[in-house]
Amino acid sequence: MHHDEHVQHDRIRLPALRERITSAAQAAEWIRDGMTVGMSGFTRAGDAKAVPLALAERARREPLKITLMTGASLGSDIDKTLAESGALARRMPFQADPALRAAINRGEVMFVDQHLSETVELLRTRQIAPVDVAVIEAVAITETGAIIPTTSVGNSASFAILADKVIVEINLSQSPALEGLHDIFIPKHRPRREPMPLMNVDDRIGTTAIAIPPEKIVAIVMTEKMDSASTILPADAETAAIAGHLIGFFNEEIAQGRLTERLMPIQAGIGTIANAVVGGLIDGPFQHLSMYSEVLQDSTFDLFDAGKLDFASGSSITLSEAKARQVFGDIERYKDRLVLRPQEVSNHPEVIRRLGIIAINTALECDIYGNVNSTHVQGTHMMNGIGGSGDFARNAYLSVFATKSLAKGGKISSIVPMVAHVDHNEHDVDIIVTEVGLADLRGLAPRERAQRIIENCVAEPYRQMLKDYVEEANKGGGQTPHVLEKAFSWHVRYRETGSMLPAATGV
Repeated sequence: MHHDEHVQHDRIRLPALRERITSAAQAAEWIRDGMTVGMSGFTRAGDAKAVPLALAERARREPLKITLMTGASLGSDIDKTLAESGALARRMPFQADPALRAAINRGEVMFVDQHLSETVELLRTRQIAPVDVAVIEAVAITETGAIIPTTSVGNSASFAILADKVIVEINLSQSPALEGLHDIFIPKHRPRREPMPLMNVDDRIGTTAIAIPPEKIVAIVMTEKMDSASTILPADAETAAIAGHLIGFFNEEIAQGRLTERLMPIQAGIGTIANAVVGGLIDGPFQHLSMYSEVLQDSTFDLFDAGKLDFASGSSITLSEAKARQVFGDIERYKDRLVLRPQEVSNHPEVIRRLGIIAINTALECDIYGNVNSTHVQGTHMMNGIGGSGDFARNAYLSVFATKSLAKGGKISSIVPMVAHVDHNEHDVDIIVTEVGLADLRGLAPRERAQRIIENCVAEPYRQMLKDYVEEANKGGGQTPHVLEKAFSWHVRYRETGSMLPAATGV
């Protein structure tokens, strides 16, 4: 590690703090059994990289269980290492790691799946246990002891403000040019809270660093490890078809005078499908686009480079390895068109409603009435979490959910009679789109929605199976007809036979 004077001067501009430089193991000693720890990191970006691993090392030797709060998922296998070391008693508000996921589904780690805008709201009002120690990755510490975050803001600002003690990891591999990218705005305590003064996607309403009393910084650890690269797969025929259907829909909205070629500010969830849909906008007739989202992915910078995107606001930047090299190696080129905000700002219902966001998120499964399951396989087993999709879907100008119509080689239909877990109810869903087609559900009653979703979004033989289900359900009447004995029969069949298809149709 470079601990030379020059680096310390550049990266720790408040001289008194330079004596706080220590090893990760020593820094981790501030964290004790039973504590609540808030760590930086939002979808693999800007996570603490050394102290959590030192903590896991200790948990293997002595009794140590913590509640871990973050912005969103962590990279660098940190959730995996902490879960396997037994250090996690409780985890919130989001995760995406297979080893942690398994521990959650075994009931070993209590996972609290929260809307990403709400975690620090609950903390601020002490509705959940307070943060004892915050561990925040930084580019540098300013002359006044303020923390300049790296590639994400997430919940870092509020963790640092609310925690008793703060450990800062200064990552020397992160470019000092990131300074100035962030916009740290902290709402006032109720009942004296004012409206969030964000009227345009590119408004800056806060400060460029996290201001805290410098005496709270108890340890500084120098690191050099890069963020984990995004795991997004390239577009395939199905994701390209989904993008095509959405672009066709946007063109129709423009023809009807409901949108212009600028559309409205776009939010896209994480993952291959959402990334492919945003990438698909490059080939559309759209100009002067803007994004008001959480994670800025490869497609955001592809849109910049194609001259289609004017501005992007997010809470983190998570890129593939090649794209990260290009973007962070030349961040000045994008800097005046980018801002990173706390997730309670990027995901704030008031702001989402005001700006008129087009929200594009992904579903594990949808049902015939437009309810969406984003989180639970077979209704029981957690995948990643609801993330910010609920913050956006409920408050969007247009709420879009995308999914491939089939999974597991056709053994699963993503459109089912009734979702086995509801994250987004029918009232928050405007558009469902699969590679088969797009269902515009605006202004439709449940019986009409069922017809449109089945006709437009479902692959055979499931389409015919759903028609049969609806025909039987309608005989029982009701605003939202169902056959309760059969509503989950597809899920049960999958559990028992490994396929939702009836045996007769062959697999």
